[in-house]
Amino acid sequence: MQQNPTLWRDPATHLAREQPDQPVLYFDPALLQATARQFQGGFDGLVTYAVKANDSAVVLDNLVAAGLTAFDVASPAEMAAVRRALPSATLHYNNPVRSAAEITAGIAAGVASWSVDDMGELRKLHAVPRDCEVAVRFALPVSGAAYDFGAKFGATPERAVELLRAVAEMGFAPSLCFHPGTQCEDPNVWAVYIRAAAEITKTAGVTTGRLNVGGGFAAHRGPVVPDLDAVFHAIDGAVTDAFGAQRPDLLCEPGRAMVAEAFSLAARVKAVRAPDQLFLNDGIYGGLADLRDMALSHRVRVYAPDGQLREAAPRPRVVFGPTCDSLDRLPDGLPLPDDLQAGDYVLFDAMGAYSIAMSTAFNGYGLRDVISTQSLR
Repeated sequence: MQQNPTLWRDPATHLAREQPDQPVLYFDPALLQATARQFQGGFDGLVTYAVKANDSAVVLDNLVAAGLTAFDVASPAEMAAVRRALPSATLHYNNPVRSAAEITAGIAAGVASWSVDDMGELRKLHAVPRDCEVAVRFALPVSGAAYDFGAKFGATPERAVELLRAVAEMGFAPSLCFHPGTQCEDPNVWAVYIRAAAEITKTAGVTTGRLNVGGGFAAHRGPVVPDLDAVFHAIDGAVTDAFGAQRPDLLCEPGRAMVAEAFSLAARVKAVRAPDQLFLNDGIYGGLADLRDMALSHRVRVYAPDGQLREAAPRPRVVFGPTCDSLDRLPDGLPLPDDLQAGDYVLFDAMGAYSIAMSTAFNGYGLRDVISTQSLR
């Protein structure tokens, strides 16, 4: 992935001037730093960044510049990426299933906080220094997110009680953590989890110094901007109500909502076929992979090669990517202007999360360039 140091005014200017024939990511560093400050100012606790969403050096460097000092990592490679950006960073290793080699790497990297959701995984941490935090991850059968992380990770509340006691008995600093699910727009989901966390600590008879309320904060993908402040307020109120005088310190780990808005992705129209099909030079094996699982984002613009915005009435299209695989197809119904033509550029906004991270080089396609801009509009 090549980072172009030239700072362009906006994507339309770059598209008209350079006429790129490869997909391009446009990055607004000021917007990323503003988002980081929004989390730091609105959330009453420690804000970490979930590196899995986008581990690019330019992202990590700008988050460090915005004041972030703690990062949620899921692998030794992510630990190394964070250490390059900020050698003194605090690492939270919240992938609860690890090999012995990964645990050794985490200890060597100075991981300060670990998570577990199974007694066997806790026993694997026998060599971890006892001044580290170990958070018991639990899951509940609640809806409200685009998809549920609890299907893979998270102990039941009953099992979490046993794990929390075991963590304390082993001499670690005990805490709890949960993840409400990806793209969660319902503040009440956090409140339900927080009440369950209070009940778990009460039943276990263990005082926890901190509660990790996870990620799951929604990025702006549709016509309505998610109200992050409402979620922050709901979390704060729920913790006070549920824990009272035993209120723990809070921690969150946004990924998608932190980085999505700071990038837009431009893909060129290779061909338009009747009645409603078109081919792009990027698809689900490239920077648009996340759309396959998260459904279409309707924050899409189309520019003619001269940089003029196409403003005809939209109609739904079937969109294929550039590879030879027939599975390389976006969810049907992407609304695009009626006057769209081959050679135009389709600009997908809010594409900072899981674009670079999931892009492959299958068939010789995929993301190659990141262009910095003063504005994405």
